[in-house]
Amino acid sequence: MPEPVKTFVIDTNVLIHRPDAIMSFKDNEVVVPLWVLEELDRLKTSSDERGRNARHAIRFLDAAGRKGDLSTGVKIENGSTLRVVLTHREHHSSDLLLDKADNKIILTAYQLLHEGKRVFFVSKDINARVKATALGIKAVDYEKQKINIDKLYSGITELDLTSENFDTLVETGRLPWSDTAPANHCYLFHDRTNDRLAIARLDSRRHELLYLDHKMPSVAGIRPLNHEQRVAFELLLDPEVQLVTLVGKAGTGKTLLAIAAGLKMVLEDKTYSRVLVSRPVVPLGKDIGYLPGAKNEKLSHWMQPLFDNLDYILSAYKRPNVKTVDQLVNSNAIELEAISYIRGRSLPGQYIIIDEAQNLSPHEIKTIVSRAGEGSKVVLTGDPYQIDSPYLDANSNGLSYLVETFKGQELYGHVTLTHSERSKLAELAAELL
Repeated sequence: MPEPVKTFVIDTNVLIHRPDAIMSFKDNEVVVPLWVLEELDRLKTSSDERGRNARHAIRFLDAAGRKGDLSTGVKIENGSTLRVVLTHREHHSSDLLLDKADNKIILTAYQLLHEGKRVFFVSKDINARVKATALGIKAVDYEKQKINIDKLYSGITELDLTSENFDTLVETGRLPWSDTAPANHCYLFHDRTNDRLAIARLDSRRHELLYLDHKMPSVAGIRPLNHEQRVAFELLLDPEVQLVTLVGKAGTGKTLLAIAAGLKMVLEDKTYSRVLVSRPVVPLGKDIGYLPGAKNEKLSHWMQPLFDNLDYILSAYKRPNVKTVDQLVNSNAIELEAISYIRGRSLPGQYIIIDEAQNLSPHEIKTIVSRAGEGSKVVLTGDPYQIDSPYLDANSNGLSYLVETFKGQELYGHVTLTHSERSKLAELAAELL
């Protein structure tokens, strides 16, 4: 006996998170409350990612509406029936005020439930889900692009190695390896007999390990302070690894390492034409327009954490004609740009760093990474546990999703940094607060 058809009532924030989310609910009924269209209409003129996603969602609904009557239901490509529904006054619950669009959207689900439908209210807003549950409605998060943060790929495995294999790895720089780890996976090996440590990176094409000397030269004046940072530099400095993610708590050096590697590859190696650095403006995906001053002044307010890293690097990086951040910017060696201005650009031959990437949705991450032109490298840094967006969490943000999605690709590398090197106070704060 076939399972009864489910009715999924979609909240506005789901379509803002992913404009084509309707396609995720195959062979069921998908309902978009009329109040969702009202909210999309209000958001569509915004110049940020929310505005673009609102316009995308409206175009999707418009295209579906041309195939039939949205009020009675239109069949769409995934086998589902799509409807737009208006809440009727006789179905209102006295428990919910009608001065908010959120409540009207929930009441649409409530109405359909009392019509005998098997209703699921889908929302990224936890408070809206709690309200719906209080009315007896089954409420769920949109989990199409969710991962389990507790099992997030770390990029590094710690293993014991025999003294013989340890000697082979260190002396020849290589060791045959049959482990089916993802491409560019790294290992921290222990020779327990002689109390030795070694780091190696997997070359999955040749099925061998490549030895990484932890006593590497400084990179733009910065030296790795632990094995994880050494692995990070290995991935950051390899042009063949075109996409790198660095995940870690405050003080682990994610941004500092990324900028130092970028400057070396632009100023010394001439591998890339410049370093392009950006970070999302949060909360609520605002554009930089709300910040005071002209564009450069706005950027200076918003980019201050990056300036702090650059100042630290330049204090140690002895490079002629490069003594201040202004000199770097004026020479076009580094560009600071708002995320919203990256969209629509083609960015060939650049070293692109997206800081605080945990505040981006999977759709936004896709938009940014797809901007990378021929010969570019993209580095994304962030802490999935420090999220400012109300509709993202450690499991659903774009950075976490990217780590699990790209794991195993030859052009991708990842490392989770766990050791804070900022100060004992900073490490304690990151752990306790």
